[in-house]
Amino acid sequence: MTSTRRPATGRRAAVLRREAVLATVPVAVAALLAAAGPATAGTIGQSGVGDPYFPSAGNGGYHVRHYGLTLRYDTTSRHLDGTAVLSARATQRLARFDLDLNGLKVTRLTVDGAAARFSRDGQELVVTPRHALRKGQNFRVTVTYNGTPKPVTDPDGSHDGWIPTDDGAFVAGEPQGAMTWFPANNHPRDKSSYDFTLTVPKGRTAIANGVFLGERTAHGRTTFRWRQSEPMAAYLATATVGKFKVERYTTRDGIQVYNAVDPREASAAAPVLKKLPSVLEWESRLFGPYPFRAAGSVVDRAPDVGFALETQTRPLYDSAPDLSTLVHESAHQWFGDSVSLTSWKDIWLNEGFATYAEWLYSEQHGGDSAQKSFDTLYAKPAGHELWAYPPGNPGSGANIFGTPVYARGAMALHELRKAVGDRVFVRILRTWATEHRGVHGTTAQFVRLAERESGKNLDGLFHTWLYTKGKPDKA
Repeated sequence: MTSTRRPATGRRAAVLRREAVLATVPVAVAALLAAAGPATAGTIGQSGVGDPYFPSAGNGGYHVRHYGLTLRYDTTSRHLDGTAVLSARATQRLARFDLDLNGLKVTRLTVDGAAARFSRDGQELVVTPRHALRKGQNFRVTVTYNGTPKPVTDPDGSHDGWIPTDDGAFVAGEPQGAMTWFPANNHPRDKSSYDFTLTVPKGRTAIANGVFLGERTAHGRTTFRWRQSEPMAAYLATATVGKFKVERYTTRDGIQVYNAVDPREASAAAPVLKKLPSVLEWESRLFGPYPFRAAGSVVDRAPDVGFALETQTRPLYDSAPDLSTLVHESAHQWFGDSVSLTSWKDIWLNEGFATYAEWLYSEQHGGDSAQKSFDTLYAKPAGHELWAYPPGNPGSGANIFGTPVYARGAMALHELRKAVGDRVFVRILRTWATEHRGVHGTTAQFVRLAERESGKNLDGLFHTWLYTKGKPDKA
């Protein structure tokens, strides 16, 4: 997700379980948003960006440059009070536009300080500003809201978003859950910087993305401040709350690490989290420089969740992770977080890459070779779930976290490695992470890059391993 969603929710096969202020976003992102989905009519921002698997996700007509989120959460009543300030730019003339927000009550909404009309239509918060916005105009939307946030149910039956725990909340938003706790342009195509101000009862810790700016306790409550300066998709944001033991340090590469661990998971998590700096160093040598200023982990005890998620800079684990899961979620910081999806259909670009990172780590640290991992999977019979659908076209949102996306996606990369050789293969991975750093990518772009770097026609290889139904024949 991407994440390491475990078999308890059907999101990963057992074979995969051993494997967890204002930033400037390139103009190309705004252009992409303006072109997304069918053409909009007149001055109404499109509801949804036209994603084939999540057609209601995201919104057209504007790009959010920055979110300022101020939240107050009561862990006893599970009540959330929020104010979201969205700094945005219109990509077309707008008399009306939508935000994604699910289930919370909006009490006030302004556009550039003037009260605006708003209404609710399912997950859409429909906003009509007092005056139409010009194309190219920068504007600010302030939304005040409250309620008891609840997770959404995904097409595969699992939950994501604001998930209550016995001491707070596990906040993991892939693919739809960001809208359960703040109004958003909720699609990976729209990436923004973030500031978080999170107030919780004294004794609880509130963890978000990016650099930790400090905390202050007064009147029985503690306020935590965080800043994520590098562009981030809304689904990768978190505001996880609980009782945590906190560890902070800076790596020799200057990365600020913040680990928060539920005390009940501390002894099991410690030996794995100790390896985080070395894992990031290894991945940096392979994929290029680490793309963010901060790193870390949040290890919660959330037995009803059943997955881990690569929340940007600070992956979330529902229990103490094993080393393969740590490698997987850390690799997502390059593949999925820094380089983001243009469409959920291309989810293999996240999960196949992170899974193959596990194989490479094992190969280079005394475990099974990538070839052995490939052969073990290929031995699965034709009726096995591994071959149920092609990873480059999973078919629906219900399949995006299934075994083919992870395992067969990794197998496609291994076939590419064999076809081009190790030196060129590593160059392809590094170039992909470098050329698309902070923005987006598609499968077609990756195929063109691989052909450019290798000088080979690879259409047949990718067609076989990404788009062919059933078990492919070996080359």
